Amino acid sequence: MLHDRDRIFTNLYGFHSASLDAAKMRGAWDGTKFLLEKGRDWIVDEMKASGLRGRGGAGFPTGLKWSFMPKQSDGRPHYLVVNADESEPGTCKDREIMRNDPHLLIEGCLIASFAMGAHAAYIYIRGEYVAEKHALQRAVDEAYAAKLIGKDNAHGYPFDVYVHHGAGAYICGEETALIESLEGKKGMPRLKPPFPANMGLYGCPTTVNNVESIAVAGTILRRGASWFSSIGRPNNVGTKLFCVSGHVNKPCNVEEAMGLTFRELIDTHCGGIRGGWDNLLAVIPGGSSVPVVPADQIIDAPMDFDTLRGLRSGLGTAAVIVMDKSTDIVRAIARISYFYKHESCGQCTPCREGTGWMWRVLNRMAEGRAQKREIDMLLEVSTQIEGHTICALGDAAAWPVQGLIRHFRHEIEKRIDDYAANPHSESVMIAAE
Repeated sequence: MLHDRDRIFTNLYGFHSASLDAAKMRGAWDGTKFLLEKGRDWIVDEMKASGLRGRGGAGFPTGLKWSFMPKQSDGRPHYLVVNADESEPGTCKDREIMRNDPHLLIEGCLIASFAMGAHAAYIYIRGEYVAEKHALQRAVDEAYAAKLIGKDNAHGYPFDVYVHHGAGAYICGEETALIESLEGKKGMPRLKPPFPANMGLYGCPTTVNNVESIAVAGTILRRGASWFSSIGRPNNVGTKLFCVSGHVNKPCNVEEAMGLTFRELIDTHCGGIRGGWDNLLAVIPGGSSVPVVPADQIIDAPMDFDTLRGLRSGLGTAAVIVMDKSTDIVRAIARISYFYKHESCGQCTPCREGTGWMWRVLNRMAEGRAQKREIDMLLEVSTQIEGHTICALGDAAAWPVQGLIRHFRHEIEKRIDDYAANPHSESVMIAAE
């Protein structure tokens, strides 16, 4: 469990002002110039030593990612791009940072950009986040007015921040599609290589990081890598924002130590499962793109990258979607399938054609209007989509389906049997509605 003294986001719930003066009282912008004077290499090494893994879903070591940027400029400018396109269903952590603690993000942008030799940062905000855009822009304006950023700032490192509002496309959460969108083009992923660290925004070296990954940088450097790495479990360290939704008594956003168990998270912060622990059916632990985990496997599992990967799921963005036994699990996954069908950019054939096909089959299965042999066919098609697309949207569409079949095949078979026994029964008709 996390002590209050170790919390990084001390205004997560907006109980206090998000203004610059209030942020400084909470510790933001404290000794930033001193941190920069320690040099680029020191910042990157300290971030590596902290063990921070990217908070956007993939869990790639942040310090290592920063180190991929060229040490010397070849004449092209370097850029930092902050991914605030928080479109993963169930995820609502970055919006709270931008609304209530935006100066942590802006300070993090300055520090990260300095470490990578970038003089400009672009923050790409999800199209639906209108209030968040205004709150962040207000904070950026305050930082400019106080000469904390800008061409001639107090830190002696010329630096600009640009807030860019997207148009509401899920695919723009993928880093190269985000870069395409920033350039004014259609949000479609690029083939890699070349990787953004070599050829990113406007053909220049670019690093794309999640909001939470950047916002924690200032506090980590101030308090030390050893402090951050002492929280959590080996290889899964630090604090993490968890967004818990679904069938709990008190859905919430909470900053907790990485690796606390699912039971601790729910009992401590969410008032328990609706109807008690015996009523828990399954959990999607990291946003809709990771496979569902049944109750018996997750109840006492530590909530971290490696444990959940071992359960053939993932921590993802730590958007914990809780489902009790009232849930129609087949229909729930069918609804997620529809989302990926809708959000596919259509560039890769397996994803463009496969997402719609999977949704249609799952929809029939939810009603029982299918054959049992189609379950294995659906699983086979999902493996042909997974890993065969330019970006990970194909994987994100396939994994929920695979999780459903892996753990709840019996539920699909029961639907099919019920429908075959009585195709016009009331229960089947209700499921079909």
